[in-house]
Amino acid sequence: MEQKDKYIRFDWAIKRLLRNKANFGVLEGFLTVLLGENIHIIEILESEGNQQREDDKFNRVDIKARNSKDEIILVEVQNTRELYYLERILYGVAKTITEHIDLGEIYSNVKKVYSISILYFDIGQGRDYLYHGQNTFLGVHTGDHLKVTTKEQGAIVRKLPAEIFPEYFLIRVNEFNKVAVTPLEEWMEYLKTGCIRPDTKAPGLEEARKKLVYYNMDTAEKLAYDRHIDAVMIQNDVLSTAKLEGQEEGRQLGFRQGIEQGIEQGIEQEKMVTARKLKSLNIPVGTIMEVTGLSSEEIERL
Repeated sequence: MEQKDKYIRFDWAIKRLLRNKANFGVLEGFLTVLLGENIHIIEILESEGNQQREDDKFNRVDIKARNSKDEIILVEVQNTRELYYLERILYGVAKTITEHIDLGEIYSNVKKVYSISILYFDIGQGRDYLYHGQNTFLGVHTGDHLKVTTKEQGAIVRKLPAEIFPEYFLIRVNEFNKVAVTPLEEWMEYLKTGCIRPDTKAPGLEEARKKLVYYNMDTAEKLAYDRHIDAVMIQNDVLSTAKLEGQEEGRQLGFRQGIEQGIEQGIEQEKMVTARKLKSLNIPVGTIMEVTGLSSEEIERL
């Protein structure tokens, strides 16, 4: 790969570079493509949930941003599997909501929250690479969407619950296997491969081509980045090996169980054949039960 084509992985960029106001254009472009509306980041918010720590090497890289509509956007990159991941993102959203409203404030001050998870592990079954979840209230009998009445700037307006409740995006990077045509697909290509097309016009990626060039980092930054990539690769190798070993162990266990089950079924079949022959010879049921171990009901059914 030519030097000009080597770009910093998004998980590292979001941790080290995109928190800088000068690089907001990359993050804004990504969010604009994902959410389908122009996003302008006002500031990166700090809280207990997105502090950089030494132990976050593999599992989480968070940005907590406030946009021009005073909404909160959580972006998290997850490199390795976490058993209760959905519960954790729910907790993170709930905590964000409570962090941004003070005790005694009116509920209209509750912030809309977007939770965006960029996942490099298999979270479960599904054929798509992008999943979106939001709250809707449907009539049980009518199927219509409920609109709630609220008050804004002295006027009574109607809103869909989805305009108020949190929204969740799960981006399954490893499931993307298409030729990139749309801006979203170009972003998926970058998230998966680290490659950005020279002629890209996708919002944020043009900016990324200027700001996220590997060879623009100083020596210390390059070393830290290379160590991070090595650590991620080692972690993934460990997990892949564990998965393969688990699958092989499962196959061996299944093979043994299959043999045992087959033997048991063969023995039962042999008992039935023996009992049927003895019954045809008018051998007493009690004797057949003693010879075969079958119950009187089983023998009667033969």
